[in-house]
Amino acid sequence: MTHTAGGVVIAGGGTAGHVLPGLAVAAALVEGGRDASEIVFVGSSRGQEATLVPDAGFEVILLPGRGVPRSLSLAALRSIAEILRGVLMAFREIRRLRPAVVMTLGGYASVPAAVAAVFWRVPIVVTDQNARAGAANRLIGRFARASAVAFADTDLPRPTLCGNPAREEIRRLADDPQRWRADARQQLGIGDRVLIAVFSGSLGSRRINTAIRDLVERWSDRDNLVIHHVIGRREAETFEAPNIAVGAERTGGLDYRRLDYDSHMELVLAAADLAICRAGGSTVAELAIAGLPAILVPLPIAPRDHQRHNAADLVSAGAAVIVSDADCDASRLADELSSLLADPTTLLAMSAAARRLARPDAARAVAQLVEATAR
Repeated sequence: MTHTAGGVVIAGGGTAGHVLPGLAVAAALVEGGRDASEIVFVGSSRGQEATLVPDAGFEVILLPGRGVPRSLSLAALRSIAEILRGVLMAFREIRRLRPAVVMTLGGYASVPAAVAAVFWRVPIVVTDQNARAGAANRLIGRFARASAVAFADTDLPRPTLCGNPAREEIRRLADDPQRWRADARQQLGIGDRVLIAVFSGSLGSRRINTAIRDLVERWSDRDNLVIHHVIGRREAETFEAPNIAVGAERTGGLDYRRLDYDSHMELVLAAADLAICRAGGSTVAELAIAGLPAILVPLPIAPRDHQRHNAADLVSAGAAVIVSDADCDASRLADELSSLLADPTTLLAMSAAARRLARPDAARAVAQLVEATAR
């Protein structure tokens, strides 16, 4: 594809949590007057950007690379070699594209284009989805013109508080929440029952999935509940389903719905009364926009414990409670759910508290910072 100088390169990816905010900003740039052909993603051949970006209508350049293990090993040396090869390719691509600005999304996939941008003196805007910046962003941030952060205390230089960019389908939930809720509950066939949404990223969480399986068996006779359980693609292969009737076999009791992956989470977020989930940056932002109370189970191996820091604002505002990964079992979840569901006004208050923290226009704010830096 032929490009004119002065476009925008969006670098990074790997997980959906990195790629989707980048796509939200790209859409906001187009909404602000950029042609889609002026926006090019640069990411990893191993990341989800390989499919998500073309599906959204943007060009993506895929470079070799993988995450670097934190211990010295042969695998770590191979990872470093792949990243160096990606840097050499990025030097060529950034020189060819001659962008006005490079926006990084974080993760190892953002490093090659950022290094090339520093060499070719292209201004950089760092974006970070978490309350504690990752290693790649802390390195790149030293050379960045600006940092678009989602949390007030994110430790990056020259920060502008923008919030976490959300997809349009999520962002619009803030416009007329009651209408979206009614429509979504009708589409999902919830009726007047309580809907508990369970999800833990595109790959899934064995800890959460096991706890929910045991809880479903324990609560199988509860006919006033719907549990919408998104297993995750990686965990789906080994997940042991609960021993209860589902679908056409169900004649009463708990309505348990299991999915390996859900491509319409906006419906689930709009319709649900409560979520049980991890505390990734994008997840926390979407909960706030949807006004969805949550039981948050931070990933214990998240670098710098960033998921626990991500959850802090929702918890301190009274919009969520935290259950540690080690304590996440059916008994603990049953206790927390029983407490939260005992009084309907509890969830209403939590929902209002979540919405007060929402930044539905975050994608537009980041796009404006990118354009200002490009100028």
